[in-house]
Amino acid sequence: MTFSVLLAAPAVRGLVEDTVSKAQRFEEAGRVPVLAWMDGVEFDLGTLQQLRDAASLPIVGPHVAAMPDAHPGKGSTIGSVIPTKGAIVPSAVGVDIGCGMVAVETQLVASGLPDTLAGVRSAIEKAVPHGNGPGGNWRDGRWPREAESHYAPLAPDLAALRDADDELQRATEGGNEPLSQLGTLGGGNHFIEVCLDERDHVWLMLHSGSRGIGNRIGTHFIARARRRAELDGITLPQRDLAWLPEGTPEFESYVRAVRWCQDYAHRNRDVMLGQVMRAMSHALSRDVVAIDAAINCHHNYVEQETHFGEQLWITRKGAVAAFPGRLGIIPGSMGAKSFIVEGLGNPESFMSCSHGAGRRLSRTRAKETISLDEHAAATRHVECRKDQGVLDETPGAYKSIDAVMAAQADLVKPLHTLRQVVCVKG
Repeated sequence: MTFSVLLAAPAVRGLVEDTVSKAQRFEEAGRVPVLAWMDGVEFDLGTLQQLRDAASLPIVGPHVAAMPDAHPGKGSTIGSVIPTKGAIVPSAVGVDIGCGMVAVETQLVASGLPDTLAGVRSAIEKAVPHGNGPGGNWRDGRWPREAESHYAPLAPDLAALRDADDELQRATEGGNEPLSQLGTLGGGNHFIEVCLDERDHVWLMLHSGSRGIGNRIGTHFIARARRRAELDGITLPQRDLAWLPEGTPEFESYVRAVRWCQDYAHRNRDVMLGQVMRAMSHALSRDVVAIDAAINCHHNYVEQETHFGEQLWITRKGAVAAFPGRLGIIPGSMGAKSFIVEGLGNPESFMSCSHGAGRRLSRTRAKETISLDEHAAATRHVECRKDQGVLDETPGAYKSIDAVMAAQADLVKPLHTLRQVVCVKG
């Protein structure tokens, strides 16, 4: 369903086009406004309902921002920016706390790559554990030294978190220890790619987050927020929108845990990037080095920021910070373009932009409707998996990245356009 169809939706009153930016403004009694960068982008009623639900919370304001990749998610809309006052909604942050992207330009150019890239893909797959389950972890202590050095400052902080919160201790004990997953990709939509930009320069790019430990921490605090809402007698549009209020032990524990997870996720991407560069160096029999600092950005996280003259907790659920001059990464999908961007600092979006193209088909629907032949055609220029297991990640399952970028021209400026030549999926 396109945005224009929604203009006639009876649930929305006073829908007007904003005159300052490309955002469309949803006004409805009893809710703060929703500003949506959706012009020319597919946008369904399920997304709208989730945005309306978030906008109805008494802790939310001055408005909710919806990015052009917005689509329904668990708890709240993926591709949304939710500002809260004196509280945080754990389910809006989600369970892959700190999930995000890292990208770096190398000294290589396209002519330095072999004609057949199967060997490069194989080398990356061997260097970085990927996928869900035990096979996606480091096993028998065979993690790289870089993982140990990155985990050294994390370990005592996690121990302190657990010591200070018995419930968190019980929720996070057992299972895979964080060290066994530091420097691993995970599954789902996580990926590692070798890309070429518009000058045929080679970039490395990957997408991952806080792995199992982030999932356990996020799940734990979502349950605690629900419990607190029940004890306080708070009526919610849906129970996943329960919040933790400032000044409570649960809130303080959550903020500390979230910051730890965000640090872990950032380091996880750094470790993997090092592994990928070493793997490529081995596969190409030459050193692969970065020519500039890596761009490493979260897109599932919460931070305290000042906007419109007040301190707010800004939850970016599938959104990237786009402060003036800040570099960010907006990936497409397998076979589609990706972008290195510079933030324009649009205050109406809380200085944010999309985190990707955004799903147009659910995973189940994509596997039901997209054929292997269609996937192979869409990814014919990419050395990647061509099997049933990735049909939910094929380009046809996602919105048009060109339409998404056009809809947020007032949020970011594209600096480089990347096209994948190798893609490793989790």
